[in-house]
Amino acid sequence: MRAFSVKKIVAAVTAAGLCLSTAGIAMAETTTTAADEETTEEERATMEVNEDLSGSISLAGSTSMEKLANAMAEAFMEYYPNVNVTAEFTGSSAGIESLLAGQCDIGDSSRALTDDEKSKGAVENIVAIDGIALVVDPDNTVEDLSTDDLTNIYTGKITNWGELDGPDEPIVVIGREAGSGTRGAFEELLNIADQCQYASELDSTGAVIARVASTPGAIGYVSLDMVDDSVKPVKFNGVDATEETIAKGDYTLARPFVMATNGEISEQSDLIQTFFEFVKSDVGADVITKDCGLILPSEDEEEETTEDVTEEETTEAAE
Repeated sequence: MRAFSVKKIVAAVTAAGLCLSTAGIAMAETTTTAADEETTEEERATMEVNEDLSGSISLAGSTSMEKLANAMAEAFMEYYPNVNVTAEFTGSSAGIESLLAGQCDIGDSSRALTDDEKSKGAVENIVAIDGIALVVDPDNTVEDLSTDDLTNIYTGKITNWGELDGPDEPIVVIGREAGSGTRGAFEELLNIADQCQYASELDSTGAVIARVASTPGAIGYVSLDMVDDSVKPVKFNGVDATEETIAKGDYTLARPFVMATNGEISEQSDLIQTFFEFVKSDVGADVITKDCGLILPSEDEEEETTEDVTEEETTEAAE
């Protein structure tokens, strides 16, 4: 597998300015061999239900991670029926705050943790890689946006689709609320933090999709695995957002999905450690890739932290 690194993304963006199309994101290969699939199916078949472990696990955070959190919780409880796993979706920053306040066991974040969060004890455990898809209303004829196009749209320099060979109608810029991990990652990757001119700032991925779908001229950014037929995805620098293009590094709007802990995983209770062992198992990988359409980080990246990323490189306002 090839590695994904937040540090590599930041370094590439810094070195290349806004030329994100040339910034390679090396990540785990998504193509599985027949042997890999057989191994996963065999582990599913042989993994025994454990009724000895009991208790509760609480997750809180990113709305973009709702599908993953729910799917992982459901799969875990199939094998550990006496454990109750719950998840709340309050936004990445709120989730990390809850974690550090002792109000949940795991903080879900769809962005890298800030230095401030880490200094308070939060540990960044990257469990998956997700793409940020660009979506417009279904009747929009625009098919592709460059880095400059997207930057100029979100900073208010381009205000009509006609300027981009699209329909003669105003661009309605939709985004996430301050504190959203999706917003933080999107603005950081484009180097436009605190510069965006939003018509609406919404508090969930589903709300963004619904608003874009129903608003002529609207554009928004959402987690790739949440895109549905109600909106039209557009290419970024000539590249479609797919699992394959993200894994190859061709599609460069991508970010980590983090399940943060207060302290290292090894310092957590047996229950929490078992949950992370499950996440990193072949069964957990199956949930991440097949059930949720996400990409696995390499083993090196799971162990690697982003402690060298400075607060100038990672915006504290991200979700």
